[in-house]
Amino acid sequence: MTDSQRNKEVVLGFLQMAFGEKRPVAAFETYVGEGYVQHNPHAPGDAAESARYLARFVERFPELRLEVRRVVAEGDLVCTHSLMRLTPDSRGSAIADVMRVREGRIVEHWDVVQEVPEVTVSGNPMV
Repeated sequence: MTDSQRNKEVVLGFLQMAFGEKRPVAAFETYVGEGYVQHNPHAPGDAAESARYLARFVERFPELRLEVRRVVAEGDLVCTHSLMRLTPDSRGSAIADVMRVREGRIVEHWDVVQEVPEVTVSGNPMV
């Protein structure tokens, strides 16, 4: 298995535990490493605070679903392209997460979130 494939598995494991199993604190404990750097402007910078922030978010939306549609890895970076729905009837948001993985642990995170509109000018879906 290549490093890129292992890194993909780390990120997908984290997302599954945090959002699929609704256990974000355990996901941070299992998959996030020392010196974690958070770039999301709404989340605290360190791992422990980011874990608590994500736990509060997940608790607010018990029907939340994250569907990872694409995963790309190059070197120590993994990018996922996902659809997140806070409720089953919402159009959701398209999300691009970029995570740096070092020695099997996530050490840095960026994300871009955009609400899915009812109609796109191009007619193409966002995810």
